Amino acid sequence: MYLLLIWVILFGNPQFISSLNYHPFYTQEEQQTSDKVVVIQKKIIPIEILDPVNEALSYFPELEEVDITFEFKEKISGSVMQAQPQVLSLFVDGKDKRKYRIKILRTLDLGDTLIPIENVPNDALVGWIGHELGHIMDYIDRSATNMMRFGFKYIVSKQKVIDAELAADSYAIGCGLGLQVLATKEYILNQEGFDDEYKEKIRTLYMSPEAIVNLREEMAEEEAIFD
Repeated sequence: MYLLLIWVILFGNPQFISSLNYHPFYTQEEQQTSDKVVVIQKKIIPIEILDPVNEALSYFPELEEVDITFEFKEKISGSVMQAQPQVLSLFVDGKDKRKYRIKILRTLDLGDTLIPIENVPNDALVGWIGHELGHIMDYIDRSATNMMRFGFKYIVSKQKVIDAELAADSYAIGCGLGLQVLATKEYILNQEGFDDEYKEKIRTLYMSPEAIVNLREEMAEEEAIFD
């Protein structure tokens, strides 16, 4: 119970109650479209970002059968996007039955300008989504107990936050999204509308543009050796 409360503090926050309510998921044979979302192959996607989400997902075949809800939020504390498991699904039988959600800020506040998230340049948006999918890649093979320990360490250790963010970037880059992840970082760091605190968070906790370029080159060299 103690570990569950830690998880709630980290991932539930004010939205804890809503996270206990599963969103409906559909099999591939039960594809469904509404005026707001597209539901296909265990994914719920707002129609405004269907194309960039599908593009990002195409780099993660391992997530094809994973339940993921992409949902718009008017506010996400300190973040533009946030990936997390749905709490109760951690305790079902089998990791393959877990459900995840990626919360996405509906509108970016860039000082004097409000930008709907779908108006972010495509490569930057795909890289942003790819980073969150990288988090899910980091989660899928963890046991429920391991996830709880991960959550506790994430709360108390800045280094654990850095490790988690570097892991998500590394998964995305390893899947082939290096240029898009780089585009995301450059968009944030070069965009005057983002406040200095958020930019400093990106510089401090996430992989730098230089590190992304170096990792891409290292992975390309390793791939060439084994080809």
